[in-house]
Amino acid sequence: MFADTLQEMLEAEMDDELGYTKYDYKNKKSNNSRNGHSQKTVTSDYGDIELDIPRDRQAEFEPKIVKKHQRDVSGIEDQILSMYAKGMTTRDIQDHLNNLYGMDVSPTLISNITDKILPLVKEWQNRPLEDIYAVVFMDAVHFKVREEGHVINKAAYVAIGIDLDGQKDVLGLWIGENESAKYWLNILNELNNRGVKDILIACIDGLTGFTEAINAAFPQTEVQKCIIHQIRNSTRYVGYKDRKAFTSDLKNIYQAVNEETAWEELDRFEEKWGAKYAIAINSWRRNWSELSTFFKYPAEIRKIIYTTNTIESYNRQLRKVTKSKSIFPTDDALQKMLYLATMDIMKKWTTRIRGWAAILSQLSIYFADRLEGHID
Repeated sequence: MFADTLQEMLEAEMDDELGYTKYDYKNKKSNNSRNGHSQKTVTSDYGDIELDIPRDRQAEFEPKIVKKHQRDVSGIEDQILSMYAKGMTTRDIQDHLNNLYGMDVSPTLISNITDKILPLVKEWQNRPLEDIYAVVFMDAVHFKVREEGHVINKAAYVAIGIDLDGQKDVLGLWIGENESAKYWLNILNELNNRGVKDILIACIDGLTGFTEAINAAFPQTEVQKCIIHQIRNSTRYVGYKDRKAFTSDLKNIYQAVNEETAWEELDRFEEKWGAKYAIAINSWRRNWSELSTFFKYPAEIRKIIYTTNTIESYNRQLRKVTKSKSIFPTDDALQKMLYLATMDIMKKWTTRIRGWAAILSQLSIYFADRLEGHID
């Protein structure tokens, strides 16, 4: 990936030098032009890399990313690929490259360089996936994007899967308008086309129609709606002075030892609060089939699926990276920043879920027919 990115950055430098992209002769305003490539081998942290250094007819092109006679680019890759991932502005990147490497690069060149990542994003977004995921968390983060002269809200749809080895992976990032069940169905169908045949448990928020979309694409998948989201939605209808007592009493429901006890606690809860907050309580009853899924499992599995904390933590890191960008100029600008941030986040996902051996043993019993042949 680094070799491809470095090569594309050299091509972007040549585009900037000549003032037009390859084959875009209509916008050519220079007497200079491309004149093939010369091969060069450089050493990097990933081993030796073969590069094709662009040449121009007037021999004026001086690459800044890999300078003439430079044979070692060790360490540069992390700087180049992480700056945008950290949410640095174009000015910050410009100053950083100048201070660290003496590169005097223009904002246009920086934009061209980051644009070269887009083919890698597309390749990553279309990569094959595992046959089965034990758990998949799905949520959306919202950003402001400029489109046709207007600033509109866009949803970045995210799916994080836990595979049968207990490893987390971001399955994809999709940019679309306003979170909807219909768009999620398109995403789920895409996951299926990329090789996902089954999802044991899906953890989601309370979006209307979400469960139906999941069942349409993966009919056997069990759905667990996030308890924390449900609590937040419930307390919107509760007066401030009652909120602390209200949420405290809710714990008796979702911390119950089993579903039967939880249902009894919900009855008692309604006796106390029903006259005052019927709307909030009706929401629990209406969504009970998806809110109570986790009760059938032991504590190790409950802890993973009863909230969407896994994806909420990931979303917080995305917001931290993107806070310097109040408005993104295009969908592509948003996509490439989220992709690079995701690559940065996933570097830390090196170990599997704690206690995974015990969790997998439980899953292999609950889903014996669906996991047959997939577990050694």
